[in-house]
Amino acid sequence: MALEALNDAGYSKAKMTVILNDNEMSISKNMGGVNMLLTKLRTKRTYTKSNVSIKNILNEIPVVGKPVVKIVQRVKRSIKQLIIPKMFFEDIGFRYLGPVDGHDEQELERMLKISKELDGPVLIHVLTKKGKGYLKAEENPDRFHATGPFDLVTGEPLKKKKKDYSKAFGEKLVEIAGKNKNVVAITASMKDGTGLKEFAKKYPERFFDIGIAEQHALGLAAGMAKDGIIPVVPIYSSFYQRAYDQVIHDIAIQKLHVVMCVDRAGIVGADGETHQGLLDLSFFRLVPNLTILAPKDFKELEEMLEYAILDIKGPVVIRYPRGGEEEEKFNVNEKIVTGKAEVLRKGEDISIIAIGKMVARANRIAKELEKENISSYVINARFLKPLDKEKIIEAIRKTKNVITIEDGTCINGLGTAIEELIVEEKLDVAFFKKFAYPDQFIKHGDVGILEKENGMDGKSILDLIKREIKISEKV
Repeated sequence: MALEALNDAGYSKAKMTVILNDNEMSISKNMGGVNMLLTKLRTKRTYTKSNVSIKNILNEIPVVGKPVVKIVQRVKRSIKQLIIPKMFFEDIGFRYLGPVDGHDEQELERMLKISKELDGPVLIHVLTKKGKGYLKAEENPDRFHATGPFDLVTGEPLKKKKKDYSKAFGEKLVEIAGKNKNVVAITASMKDGTGLKEFAKKYPERFFDIGIAEQHALGLAAGMAKDGIIPVVPIYSSFYQRAYDQVIHDIAIQKLHVVMCVDRAGIVGADGETHQGLLDLSFFRLVPNLTILAPKDFKELEEMLEYAILDIKGPVVIRYPRGGEEEEKFNVNEKIVTGKAEVLRKGEDISIIAIGKMVARANRIAKELEKENISSYVINARFLKPLDKEKIIEAIRKTKNVITIEDGTCINGLGTAIEELIVEEKLDVAFFKKFAYPDQFIKHGDVGILEKENGMDGKSILDLIKREIKISEKV
């Protein structure tokens, strides 16, 4: 989109100033051809300084000084084309200013004033240092891109990091790749964030960091899959939205074996409103030919990843949350079979159907309801597509009361799928309620607080169930 905008602005001759903040980093270190171009442009600062110094020295030489300067200037223009081949921004219609030290406020202000006096589009190339002013961050810009509380002296986090879903995914992928040489990993500049650090270290020839370019990541994966390679592509839920067209046209239509891992699915809290991963179940469910799964814990994620890579031939989506697994022990752990849910407990009074991280919550709620003499039929859906209609219908017919719990939007997710099933099969239901987030963008905030505000915490769900089951009994 940035290149498309530059292309349009350069052609239109609009009077505008574009500031390119160049710190050689995206989230991880910059990759690709545009970065190579910027590296060449950065040499212009060195070139300009040396040019001024030589000119001053030559001008001081009697008689021959000025003629030599003219000869040097002619040679200089040729050398410039070698050092800075065909200035990209100037060639597409921009006046290029810089590079300028972005930490030098006076010089930056001077450049901005110059840009206002020029006609047509101007691009100011600003060089900055990521983490500037704090040495620990300057030396480790990847780690300090997003960080919790840390010791200012040592730079070490105050809270010891526990194993999370990204790490569980990364460790399992390394293990699988050791047994299958066709497995490759693709990241959109998120090697550390998606748990691929060890994979990149162990299998550098099978690791592809393509920069912040999710559309290209999926297009590349499609091309690889056509050649018998098995690409695994972990991208944050909120960033998968960017590559929706590629998921549909390049992967799903052709039924290509691409394993799309949706990291940070559901509420992520502190990353902000734009990063809440609440829409992926909804928009992926619309796409034909996709198999969509969500694990209840680390073990199930590992099994799903192995299943997706080794046991299935079409496009697969596995979505999992940010952070660690819920502290819940499960007595059941069935083998992953396409389109088969997992029954955690059978009951008489209410069916609780959940997916992903919410399965642990469903199980805990069932234990609490048991204390109230309310018997729960708990199903771990595992698959959103294909849905296990047989097990779900059996549970609904048994209990007549149904709730669904999912860490996503209320539109077109698990709840909608169950709702559609009830209508299609003309199931006799006394009470139905889907617990999901409302059809709106959820603000930045603590996960626990956001769950409570939206009625998604365990207590809110439990209270509603107890209230409704009693009402249905009276009726």
